[in-house]
Amino acid sequence: MLDPRFDQDFREMCGGPICGVDEAGRGPLAGPVYAAAVILSPEYPIIGLNDSKKLSEKKRETLYDIIIEEALAYCIASASVEEIETYNILGATYLAMTRAVEGLSQTPALALIDGNRIPPNLTVPAKTVVKGDALSESIAAASILAKVSRDRVLKELDKQYPQYGFAVHKGYGTAAHTAALREFGPCPEHRPSFLRKILGDN
Repeated sequence: MLDPRFDQDFREMCGGPICGVDEAGRGPLAGPVYAAAVILSPEYPIIGLNDSKKLSEKKRETLYDIIIEEALAYCIASASVEEIETYNILGATYLAMTRAVEGLSQTPALALIDGNRIPPNLTVPAKTVVKGDALSESIAAASILAKVSRDRVLKELDKQYPQYGFAVHKGYGTAAHTAALREFGPCPEHRPSFLRKILGDN
Protein backbone atom coordinates (compact mmCIF):
# COMPACT_ATOMS: atom_id res chain seq x y z
CA MET A 1 0.00 0.00 0.00
CA LEU A 2 1.32 3.45 -0.89
CA ASP A 3 2.10 5.72 2.05
CA PRO A 4 0.73 9.28 1.60
CA ARG A 5 3.50 10.54 3.86
CA PHE A 6 6.11 9.65 1.24
CA ASP A 7 5.05 12.46 -1.09
CA GLN A 8 4.10 14.79 1.75
CA ASP A 9 7.59 14.58 3.23
CA PHE A 10 9.04 15.78 -0.09
CA ARG A 11 6.48 18.59 -0.34
CA GLU A 12 7.49 19.81 3.09
CA MET A 13 11.18 19.41 2.35
CA CYS A 14 11.11 21.46 -0.86
CA GLY A 15 8.37 23.87 0.20
CA GLY A 16 6.22 23.49 -2.89
CA PRO A 17 4.41 21.12 -5.23
CA ILE A 18 6.06 17.93 -6.41
CA CYS A 19 5.42 15.97 -9.57
CA GLY A 20 5.78 12.26 -10.08
CA VAL A 21 7.28 11.10 -13.37
CA ASP A 22 7.16 7.63 -14.90
CA GLU A 23 7.39 5.99 -18.31
CA ALA A 24 5.73 3.14 -20.17
CA GLY A 25 6.98 1.19 -23.13
CA ARG A 26 10.75 0.98 -22.87
CA GLY A 27 10.83 -2.76 -23.50
CA PRO A 28 8.39 -3.44 -26.37
CA LEU A 29 9.44 -4.15 -29.94
CA ALA A 30 7.02 -1.61 -31.39
CA GLY A 31 5.36 1.73 -30.78
CA PRO A 32 6.38 4.95 -29.07
CA VAL A 33 7.64 5.27 -25.51
CA TYR A 34 5.38 7.28 -23.22
CA ALA A 35 5.93 9.31 -20.07
CA ALA A 36 3.67 11.27 -17.75
CA ALA A 37 4.18 13.89 -15.06
CA VAL A 38 1.53 14.45 -12.38
CA ILE A 39 1.08 16.95 -9.56
CA LEU A 40 -1.48 15.62 -7.11
CA SER A 41 -3.43 17.65 -4.59
CA PRO A 42 -2.42 16.82 -1.00
CA GLU A 43 -5.92 17.85 0.13
CA TYR A 44 -7.78 15.46 -2.15
CA PRO A 45 -6.11 12.04 -2.17
CA ILE A 46 -7.04 9.58 -4.92
CA ILE A 47 -8.04 6.20 -3.49
CA GLY A 48 -6.64 3.08 -5.10
CA LEU A 49 -3.44 4.41 -6.64
CA ASN A 50 -0.77 1.79 -7.19
CA ASP A 51 1.95 0.74 -9.58
CA SER A 52 0.13 0.43 -12.92
CA LYS A 53 1.56 -3.06 -13.44
CA LYS A 54 -0.24 -4.26 -10.31
CA LEU A 55 -3.65 -3.01 -11.47
CA SER A 56 -6.12 -4.59 -13.87
CA GLU A 57 -6.74 -2.85 -17.17
CA LYS A 58 -10.23 -1.88 -16.01
CA LYS A 59 -8.91 -0.38 -12.78
CA ARG A 60 -6.20 1.54 -14.67
CA GLU A 61 -8.80 3.00 -17.01
CA THR A 62 -10.99 4.07 -14.08
CA LEU A 63 -8.07 5.67 -12.23
CA TYR A 64 -6.88 7.36 -15.42
CA ASP A 65 -10.13 9.34 -15.60
CA ILE A 66 -9.98 10.21 -11.89
CA ILE A 67 -6.36 11.39 -12.12
CA ILE A 68 -7.15 13.56 -15.15
CA GLU A 69 -10.06 15.09 -13.24
CA GLU A 70 -8.48 15.52 -9.81
CA ALA A 71 -4.79 16.27 -10.42
CA LEU A 72 -3.59 19.84 -9.95
CA ALA A 73 -1.60 19.41 -13.17
CA TYR A 74 -0.61 16.61 -15.49
CA CYS A 75 1.05 16.12 -18.85
CA ILE A 76 1.38 13.01 -21.01
CA ALA A 77 4.15 12.96 -23.61
CA SER A 78 5.87 10.50 -25.91
CA ALA A 79 8.87 9.89 -28.11
CA SER A 80 8.36 8.29 -31.51
CA VAL A 81 9.87 5.17 -33.02
CA GLU A 82 12.08 7.45 -35.12
CA GLU A 83 13.31 9.20 -31.98
CA ILE A 84 13.95 5.84 -30.30
CA GLU A 85 16.10 4.85 -33.27
CA THR A 86 17.90 8.21 -33.30
CA TYR A 87 18.59 8.63 -29.59
CA ASN A 88 18.30 4.98 -28.41
CA ILE A 89 15.59 3.92 -25.99
CA LEU A 90 17.15 5.57 -22.94
CA GLY A 91 17.60 8.88 -24.73
CA ALA A 92 14.06 8.73 -26.10
CA THR A 93 12.72 7.96 -22.61
CA TYR A 94 14.56 11.01 -21.27
CA LEU A 95 13.01 13.03 -24.09
CA ALA A 96 9.48 11.88 -23.25
CA MET A 97 9.99 12.52 -19.53
CA THR A 98 11.39 16.00 -20.15
CA ARG A 99 8.47 16.83 -22.44
CA ALA A 100 6.02 15.65 -19.76
CA VAL A 101 7.57 17.79 -17.02
CA GLU A 102 7.90 20.84 -19.26
CA GLY A 103 4.29 20.44 -20.38
CA LEU A 104 2.86 20.82 -16.88
CA SER A 105 0.63 23.86 -16.38
CA GLN A 106 2.50 24.70 -13.18
CA THR A 107 6.17 24.32 -12.35
CA PRO A 108 6.94 21.79 -9.61
CA ALA A 109 9.46 22.52 -6.91
CA LEU A 110 10.72 18.95 -7.30
CA ALA A 111 10.28 16.11 -9.76
CA LEU A 112 10.32 12.56 -8.39
CA ILE A 113 11.62 10.31 -11.18
CA ASP A 114 10.87 6.60 -11.11
CA GLY A 115 14.10 4.62 -11.43
CA ASN A 116 17.72 5.52 -10.86
CA ARG A 117 18.50 8.07 -13.59
CA ILE A 118 17.51 11.70 -14.02
CA PRO A 119 16.89 13.00 -17.56
CA PRO A 120 19.85 15.31 -18.25
CA ASN A 121 17.85 18.21 -19.69
CA LEU A 122 15.30 18.65 -16.91
CA THR A 123 14.96 22.29 -15.88
CA VAL A 124 13.56 21.59 -12.40
CA PRO A 125 15.22 19.95 -9.38
CA ALA A 126 14.76 16.18 -9.44
CA LYS A 127 15.29 13.11 -7.32
CA THR A 128 15.27 9.49 -8.41
CA VAL A 129 13.13 6.95 -6.56
CA VAL A 130 13.89 3.29 -7.28
CA LYS A 131 10.62 1.36 -7.58
CA GLY A 132 8.94 4.71 -7.06
CA ASP A 133 5.63 3.57 -8.52
CA ALA A 134 5.25 1.31 -5.47
CA LEU A 135 6.22 4.10 -3.02
CA SER A 136 5.00 7.47 -4.30
CA GLU A 137 1.37 8.29 -5.07
CA SER A 138 2.51 10.90 -7.60
CA ILE A 139 4.75 8.44 -9.45
CA ALA A 140 2.04 5.78 -9.34
CA ALA A 141 -0.41 8.26 -10.89
CA ALA A 142 2.13 9.06 -13.61
CA SER A 143 2.67 5.36 -14.29
CA ILE A 144 -1.08 4.91 -14.81
CA LEU A 145 -1.39 7.84 -17.22
CA ALA A 146 1.63 6.71 -19.24
CA LYS A 147 0.56 3.06 -19.36
CA VAL A 148 -3.07 3.71 -20.32
CA SER A 149 -2.08 6.28 -22.95
CA ARG A 150 0.38 3.92 -24.59
CA ASP A 151 -1.99 0.95 -24.47
CA ARG A 152 -4.64 3.02 -26.23
CA VAL A 153 -2.19 3.87 -29.01
CA LEU A 154 -1.30 0.20 -29.46
CA LYS A 155 -4.98 -0.71 -29.69
CA GLU A 156 -5.34 1.80 -32.50
CA LEU A 157 -2.25 0.39 -34.23
CA ASP A 158 -3.86 -3.03 -33.99
CA LYS A 159 -6.65 -1.78 -36.27
CA GLN A 160 -4.06 -0.63 -38.79
CA TYR A 161 -1.84 -3.72 -38.53
CA PRO A 162 -4.11 -6.53 -37.26
CA GLN A 163 -1.67 -9.29 -38.21
CA TYR A 164 0.63 -8.56 -35.24
CA GLY A 165 -1.83 -8.66 -32.34
CA PHE A 166 -0.81 -5.30 -30.85
CA ALA A 167 -4.07 -5.03 -28.89
CA VAL A 168 -3.17 -8.18 -26.98
CA HIS A 169 0.56 -7.91 -26.27
CA LYS A 170 0.94 -4.10 -26.61
CA GLY A 171 4.10 -4.52 -28.67
CA TYR A 172 6.02 -6.74 -26.25
CA GLY A 173 8.06 -9.62 -27.60
CA THR A 174 5.66 -12.47 -26.92
CA ALA A 175 5.91 -15.76 -28.78
CA ALA A 176 2.89 -14.82 -30.91
CA HIS A 177 4.37 -11.42 -31.76
CA THR A 178 7.72 -12.95 -32.67
CA ALA A 179 6.01 -15.52 -34.87
CA ALA A 180 4.05 -12.77 -36.64
CA LEU A 181 7.24 -10.81 -37.22
CA ARG A 182 8.88 -13.81 -38.84
CA GLU A 183 5.84 -14.42 -41.00
CA PHE A 184 5.00 -10.86 -42.06
CA GLY A 185 8.17 -8.90 -41.39
CA PRO A 186 8.11 -5.60 -39.48
CA CYS A 187 5.74 -2.68 -40.01
CA PRO A 188 6.69 1.01 -39.75
CA GLU A 189 5.76 1.01 -36.06
CA HIS A 190 8.37 -1.59 -35.16
CA ARG A 191 11.69 -0.49 -33.66
CA PRO A 192 14.40 -1.76 -36.04
CA SER A 193 17.13 -1.77 -33.38
CA PHE A 194 14.96 -4.01 -31.19
CA LEU A 195 14.42 -6.58 -33.94
CA ARG A 196 18.01 -7.49 -34.82
CA LYS A 197 18.19 -10.50 -32.54
CA ILE A 198 14.89 -11.77 -33.94
CA LEU A 199 15.23 -10.99 -37.64
CA GLY A 200 18.98 -10.51 -38.02
CA ASP A 201 20.67 -7.34 -39.24
CA ASN A 202 18.74 -7.07 -42.48
